[in-house]
Amino acid sequence: MDLKQLDYFVQVAELGSFTRAATQLSVVQSALSRQVRALEVELRQPLFERTGRGVTLTEAGKRLLEHGRGILQQVERARLDIENQRGAATGRLVIGLPPSVSRTLTGPLVTAFRQRFPKATLSVVEGLSTYVMEWLAIGRVDCAVVYNVGSSAAIDLMPVLHEQLYLVSARSDAKAGPADRASKAVRAARLIGPPVMLAEVAQRELVIPSRPHSIRMLLEAALASEGRRAKVALEIESIPAILDLVQHDGFHAVLALNAIKASGKEQGFNVRPIGKPKLTTTLWIATSAQRPRGPLIDQSTALVRELLIKLWK
Repeated sequence: MDLKQLDYFVQVAELGSFTRAATQLSVVQSALSRQVRALEVELRQPLFERTGRGVTLTEAGKRLLEHGRGILQQVERARLDIENQRGAATGRLVIGLPPSVSRTLTGPLVTAFRQRFPKATLSVVEGLSTYVMEWLAIGRVDCAVVYNVGSSAAIDLMPVLHEQLYLVSARSDAKAGPADRASKAVRAARLIGPPVMLAEVAQRELVIPSRPHSIRMLLEAALASEGRRAKVALEIESIPAILDLVQHDGFHAVLALNAIKASGKEQGFNVRPIGKPKLTTTLWIATSAQRPRGPLIDQSTALVRELLIKLWK
């Protein structure tokens, strides 16, 4: 297996077509097909299934694509590390973000990154903390913002902040007229209500992400410590969809305050902090302990930490 074969394979996999990949790579399609076929022969299994509209990945192809992306990115990092002047923050940074963090952080991060590192490029990918950590391990991302992950000798973790978790319910006066809402202006201005115990959370029908979402795992562990179980009505991964179901269908959710504020609809909800002691989740910045850390990663993680503290304050 050589890098050219791997690069050709990744291009075909991402574009879903030998014809489009050949055009993108500026090579003849027959040469591209030979390289991919040689890779399949070496691995002794097919990587693509041919269809009338192009190609789709086999299970072996899906596995190789994950590794291939990481390998090619590591080769590019090595090239940049050697070529770039020491101390210069240049090159390409790929950062992984949970969706709830990405909604708030991505815009300010892109703006600040371009101002601070004009000779560097930024790529943002979204995924649950568990998946982002896997991408970090195989080299698909350079750094990541993650929630409540276990320690590992292969990963360096820097704690940034703690987020209180809240029971989110529809506000009872959300459908009131303008005059009714105005008469309750003081109440509407206060987003956070009185605390709620885990026993009450266990009685509510929850719309919550599926395992291994960090909030789901944290809540279930806290309930289990009291001999209780969550009453899961629906498993939904999308924060906007969760909030819509809470607001209009009578369900409840467990979220951090930032997720509610980022929706722009916070006045439609009753938000109550969970637990005594408080139920909190920790936000970390993760980097690989097994790959060299260049100036771009060091300075970018400092920027990410700075923005998280500022935006979550």
